[in-house]
Amino acid sequence: MAYDFDLYVIGAGSGGVRSARFAAGFGAKVAVAESRYLGGTCVNVGCVPKKLLVYGAHFAEDFEQSAGFGWTLGKADFDWATLIANKDREINRLNGIYRNLLVNSGVTLHEGHARLIDPHQVEINGQRYTARHILIATGGWPQIPDIPGREHAISSNEAFFLKELPKRILVVGGGYIAVEFAGIFHGLGADTKLLYRGELFLRGFDGAVRKHLQEELTKRGLDLQFNADIERIEKQADGSLKVTLKDGRELATDCVFYATGRRPMLDNLGLENTGVKLDKRGFIEVDEQYQSAEPSILAIGDVIGRVQLTPVALAEGMAVARRLFKPEQYRPVDYNMIPTAVFSLPNIGTVGLTEEQAREAGHKVQIFESRFRPMKLTLTECQERTLMKLVVDAATDKVLGCHMVGPDAGEIVQGLAIALKAGATKRDFDETIGVHPTAAEEFVTMRTPVAG
Repeated sequence: MAYDFDLYVIGAGSGGVRSARFAAGFGAKVAVAESRYLGGTCVNVGCVPKKLLVYGAHFAEDFEQSAGFGWTLGKADFDWATLIANKDREINRLNGIYRNLLVNSGVTLHEGHARLIDPHQVEINGQRYTARHILIATGGWPQIPDIPGREHAISSNEAFFLKELPKRILVVGGGYIAVEFAGIFHGLGADTKLLYRGELFLRGFDGAVRKHLQEELTKRGLDLQFNADIERIEKQADGSLKVTLKDGRELATDCVFYATGRRPMLDNLGLENTGVKLDKRGFIEVDEQYQSAEPSILAIGDVIGRVQLTPVALAEGMAVARRLFKPEQYRPVDYNMIPTAVFSLPNIGTVGLTEEQAREAGHKVQIFESRFRPMKLTLTECQERTLMKLVVDAATDKVLGCHMVGPDAGEIVQGLAIALKAGATKRDFDETIGVHPTAAEEFVTMRTPVAG
């Protein structure tokens, strides 16, 4: 049978665009459907605008610390509308870049909601197209729990488009999105509370990292409330919100921001017309080659619920394109040693195993830790401390994990991720000459284990 396209991609986010571009470059006839915005979550309501807001929030500290270096500044005023307008302009520019990337690589772009009619047929804007392979890359969507008054809460989707900065905000959640946005709103001057139903946020991160960040955020005046959950939200006559917690306490706020998880975006996709199966969490089940139970349909990125990070979706998209259209270049995605950053204030950078994971895996470990006040702060009143930590296998000397809380942690850990991916030992770290004076050199000067 002759198909209209060799590959039809549903979703023009990072993974979908990467797969489409590479497939077209390999000579395939490719189309991409997108119903919202080019670039997906990351570009529009995720990593990129969030990082811009983090930069904005950091200036309050910079202004304060500049006095120690001889600067005298007038009263600093912040205008939320200017930040959001400038952010929007940059996102619009990136949308255009994604459009050009697709069109210039020979990909056909269909703008609208695509729905599966059968395993080889898609309908969009009243038109039907056939494809040998269909790739689902529709990403995730924030979830707000079904509690009384949930309609008064917002998610990360709405946070990027608030007309004004709330005077008081309640951020609910214990993952990286909650921690990052709490830092953003607090840094920009909002009276911010972070509520989490667990004992301590950032479950799955190294214990020392979690505890250190808690201490640093508390020093900065961020109100952290653990073992706390919302029972209901009620709108008051003056427009403010009354939040009742499950322990009976009541909190007054102007905005409730939920960051309590994301679900795969599979609404009205027509999966029922195919043999695609979902796992118990609602994600698309795929094999190691991203093929679903329906042989012609593949899925990557947030919809498969593996590692929900933009660079991982990019790698998965490239792997799909190579396997289908350039098999001699195919290599599977390696999910080990994936570096990641949390753009909290201060930042977290991490790669490899946490101390807890290493011990659970049966490794006899040596732990190297350093906590210090960064050089930049020595002329200021700021008492922030940086944490650096190495998890080392005592038997092989191999560095299993590397963790940091402090300025530019993500930038520093990216380079270290290459070393860990290459199998670096603690001796390799010890024999590497540091760049002085930097914070990063601390990773090659830690000599005495703090625990084993």
